[in-house]
Amino acid sequence: MRRSRGLTAALVLSLAGAGTGIGLVLMPEASAITPPVAFTADELPTWQPNGIVFAMAQANGTVFAGGTFSAVRPPDGTSGAEQEAVNFVALDAATGKPTSCKLAFTIGDGSATVRALAVSKDNKTLYAGGYFGAVNGTPVSSVAAIDIESCTPKAAFHPGFPATVRDLAVTDDTLYAAGDFAAVEGQTRERFAAVDAGSGALKPFTANADEPGRAVEVTPDGKNVLLGGDFFSVNGSNTHALAVVNATTGAVAKTYSNIPSNSVVKDIATDSTGFYTGNEGSGGGVFDGRIGLRLSDFSEKWRDRCLGATQAVLPYDGVLYSSSHAHDCSLEGQFPDGKRNFFNAQLTNYEGASPAPVDGFVRSPRKLGWHPTANDGLGEGIGPRAMTIAEKGDVKYMWAGGEFTAINGKPQQALTRFASTGDVGAPTTPVASAGSVKPGEVQVRWRTSYDADDSKLTYRIYRNGSASPIATVAAESLEWERPQASWNDTTVKAGQSYTYRVTATDAAGNTSALSATASVTVPSSVQSYPNQVRADGANLYWRYDDTVSPYVADSSESGNTSGIQLNAPALRQTPGAISGASTAMGFNGTSQQVYSDHRQTVGNAFSVETWFKTNTTRGGKLIGFGNNTTRNSGSYDKQIYMTNTGRLVFGVYNGSTRTVSTGLFDTYNDNKWHHVVGAMGPAGMELIVDGQSKGTLNVTSSASYEGFWHVGGDNLASWPTRPTSNFFAGQIDETAVYPKALTAAQAKNHYDLAKAPSDTVSKVSATEDTYINQGAPSAANGASTSLAVRGTSAYETYLRFNLPAAPAGQVLKSAALQIKTSTQANAGTVDKVSVVPVTGTWSGASTTFNNKPTLGTTPLGAFASVPDGSAVQSTPLDTAVLSPVLGSSYSLALTSTGTDPLWIWSMESTAAEAAPQLVLTFGPK
Repeated sequence: MRRSRGLTAALVLSLAGAGTGIGLVLMPEASAITPPVAFTADELPTWQPNGIVFAMAQANGTVFAGGTFSAVRPPDGTSGAEQEAVNFVALDAATGKPTSCKLAFTIGDGSATVRALAVSKDNKTLYAGGYFGAVNGTPVSSVAAIDIESCTPKAAFHPGFPATVRDLAVTDDTLYAAGDFAAVEGQTRERFAAVDAGSGALKPFTANADEPGRAVEVTPDGKNVLLGGDFFSVNGSNTHALAVVNATTGAVAKTYSNIPSNSVVKDIATDSTGFYTGNEGSGGGVFDGRIGLRLSDFSEKWRDRCLGATQAVLPYDGVLYSSSHAHDCSLEGQFPDGKRNFFNAQLTNYEGASPAPVDGFVRSPRKLGWHPTANDGLGEGIGPRAMTIAEKGDVKYMWAGGEFTAINGKPQQALTRFASTGDVGAPTTPVASAGSVKPGEVQVRWRTSYDADDSKLTYRIYRNGSASPIATVAAESLEWERPQASWNDTTVKAGQSYTYRVTATDAAGNTSALSATASVTVPSSVQSYPNQVRADGANLYWRYDDTVSPYVADSSESGNTSGIQLNAPALRQTPGAISGASTAMGFNGTSQQVYSDHRQTVGNAFSVETWFKTNTTRGGKLIGFGNNTTRNSGSYDKQIYMTNTGRLVFGVYNGSTRTVSTGLFDTYNDNKWHHVVGAMGPAGMELIVDGQSKGTLNVTSSASYEGFWHVGGDNLASWPTRPTSNFFAGQIDETAVYPKALTAAQAKNHYDLAKAPSDTVSKVSATEDTYINQGAPSAANGASTSLAVRGTSAYETYLRFNLPAAPAGQVLKSAALQIKTSTQANAGTVDKVSVVPVTGTWSGASTTFNNKPTLGTTPLGAFASVPDGSAVQSTPLDTAVLSPVLGSSYSLALTSTGTDPLWIWSMESTAAEAAPQLVLTFGPK
C-alpha cells in the first residue's frame, strides 16, 4: 500500500547557434533533474541490513524498514560497527543512519519476518505485519501497533492472525490486512480482514479469498477497498488477482477477469491520478508489469506489459515509480529482451488523449529518464521489493529496499536512497562524427548520451578546437533509446577541413568529457552518389566511414537512426564500394552485425539497399528487420540474404514467407563489389542487383511489428534456402533504407553514379618547418614546438610539403592551408597573415634571420586575422600556383606587416591536429 500526490510536467527540446538543427525546439530553464522526475539516480550513503527488506514506511523524517535480517552495518561495511536489528530498523531519512528506535520482531518457533508496514494518518502509530510472535518481548500475533514517539509496542493491540500477514492499509479507524491466514481471532476471515485501528478488535468486514492476499489499498473516499493477490474468487465471485470490495462489509463491488491465471498482484498504490498495481507471474503469456486504474469506476486506463516481476509501485507528482527487474518491454514499444532494469519511472497519465488499444490493451504512458541500477541479489533474486518517500529539511528522499546487494555498481545491500537534489552524475560522452556531401554544408551528428536521471541533455558543438561552442542543441534520450542528434553547419567553405567535438550537459550542469574529434573536408562539388541517396528520400543511410566503436552514423537528411556495432566489426575497410574516399565495414560471418538504435514500425512500402563484397560459401543476412537487438529476433523479415551458393534472396513475411531470388546461375560471392535493392510497394516486390531487375512478386504487405534494422546478421530460421550462417562474412558499404519503393530506374541510377568519378581529398602534413626571429638574428628554431609570425620586430614561418601528384584523370580543384593556434595567451592576431611561396633555399636546422630565404611577392592566400584560443584555422590557396608544382617538394611562408604576433603549433608539437597541413581536393577534369 502506497499513497502520494500528483503533478505533471512537460518536456521539450532546444536549438541555438549557427547552422540548422533537425527536429529541435526551445528548451526550458534548467532544473536539478529533468522534470517530472523528482529524484536523482545517485545513491546516498545508507546503513544496510544483512538480509532482505520486504516492507517500508515513513513518518516525520524517519524511515522504517522491515524484513528478514539480524543486523545493520554502515555504508562502508566497517567491521565491528554493525548494530543489532532484528527484522526491523528505523533510519533517519536525511542521513541514512539508524535512529534510537530499536524494535525486535521475534517468534518462538521458526524464523520471524516483517512483511508489511503502514503508518496512521496522524503519523503517531506504526502498524507492522508479517510472521512474528513478539515485539521487544511484548506478545503479539503477526500484527502489531507501535507508538512512534516512544518506539514501544502497544500491548493492548494484539489481534490474533495465525499466519503471515503480507500487506496492511490503514484509515482513521480501521486496519485492513492481506495475507495467508484463514481465520482471525478464531473467526473465518480468509486472506483478508479488518480490525479496529485502536483496539485491534475484529470488524464485520468479510472478503474471503481462495488463495493468498498480497496487497490491500483503501480508496481516498474510504468507501471501497482494493484487494490484490493470487486468488481466483472473493466471497464466491469469480475474480482473479484483483477485486474491489465494500470497505464496511467486504461485499464485492467489482471483479476482474483479464489478468492471466499465471500472474498475481503484488502491490497496489494510489494517489489523485488513480490506482496502480504491480504484478508478477511465471510461464508463457505471463503478465509481469503494471496496470493503471481510474478512481471513478476502477476501470483500466492503461496496462504496461513489460516482463520482469513488478514488486512495488509508488505514484508521486504525476510519475509512477516501480521496482522490478524489467527485462523486456517490447510489447510497450520500448527495450527488447536483454538487460534487467530494476527501477523505472513513467507518467501516471497520458499527456493527451489515450492511444488506441493494441491487442486489446491501452499501452502505458511513456517511460522517463530515471534508472538507478541494482542486481538480483539474495533470496529469490528479485532485486528491489519496497519503496517509500520521506521528507526532511525540505529535501525529499526516495528509499528502496529489497534483495539487492549492489546499487549503481557499488556494494550496497537491501536498502538505498535517492534525493530530490544533489545530482552529481555526468552524462556519458557523446560519440560524434561529421560528413559533407556538398559545398557549404557539414552534417555534425552524434549518438545521444545517456544520463541515469536526465532524459533531456544539452549538447555543445565545438569547431576547430575553439573554446566557445558554435552551436547548442538539446535532445532527448533514454538508456535503451539513444537516437542520433544532428546539426548542420552551413558556414563552412568548400575545399577546407573542419574538426568538431561535442559535450553533453544535464539539467544540473554536470558535463561529459569532450567527444573524440570528428574531422571532415567539405567537397568542392556535389558528391553525386550520396547526394542522390539523400535526394531519393533515404531515412537511414549508413556509409561506414566511422572511426570509432560502437557508433555508425546516419547520413540521411533526417539523421536520427544511428547504428550500433555488435562484437566489433572491422572499421574503414578499403577500397569501399564508391569511388573516392569512402570506406566499408568488414564482418566475420559468425557474430558481428550492426543494428539500428531506434525502434520503429515499417510500413508496406519500403526499400532496402546496400553494397557488398564477399567470397563466402556460408551465406548470411545482408540486411533485415527484426524485433530484437543483441539477441536473435523472434520476428524478422524485410530482408536480403545470401545463400551458400551466392544467390540473393529478398523476402517478407505476411502470414507466410514470400521471396524473390536471383537465378540459379546468378551468384555474387565472387569477391567483387555488388549493389542490391529490395523494394516493396503498391506494385509488389522487386529484387534489383547491379542495376538489373532480377524478379518481381505480386506481394504488397508484410508483417507489422516494432523492431530494428540489422546489417550483417540476425535470425534466418525457417526461410527458404536458408544458408549455413545467419551472419555474413565480407564487406558491406553504403546501406540505405527508404520509406517507399525505389524504382528499377532509381536503383540503376545509384549503381551508375557509384562508378562515376568523384572528388578525392589528400591531407598533406608539413615535413619540415621553422621560424626566424629578428630579435635573435642568429638563432635557428627548427626544433621548436611552436611557430611565430609578425611584421615588426619580424617573425616569419616557413613550411615545406611533399605535394602528391594529381590522380589519373583528375585535377586540383581546391587547396587550403590549415594551422592551429597554440595555447599561450594572446596566440591569435588582429593582423593580416599572408601565405606566400618561398623562392629561396632553407632548412629547419640552420635557417636564421641572418640567412633567411627569399620569398615570392604574390600571396597564395591570407588569414584576415586569427582569433585567440587553440583552434584550427584554414584559408584557401591559389590552385593556379599549386597545380604546376604537384608531385614535388614545395615551401610556403607565413608573413605579416603588423605588430601583433601569431603563435601556432609546429609539426614537432604533440597537440592534437597541431601540425600545419595542406588540404588538397582533386576531381574530374
